[in-house]
Amino acid sequence: MQRKRVNSSKLRSVGYDEKSQILEVELANGQVWQYTKVYPEVYRRFMAAPNATSFYDDKIAEEYTGRRV
Repeated sequence: MQRKRVNSSKLRSVGYDEKSQILEVELANGQVWQYTKVYPEVYRRFMAAPNATSFYDDKIAEEYTGRRV
């Protein structure tokens, strides 16, 4: 999955596969986390958020079960 760089101190890049609804987030420390059943609208809002770190903490990390890959 191709990830796009994001402007954030905590996050390095974000990738999304709409067909499988899998979101991948690469943290600044190099860890990659994968979240399943993430709707396309959530990904769009994430990428458009003024503060990607806050959106990730509040809407992704707390709402979805992630696994480290």
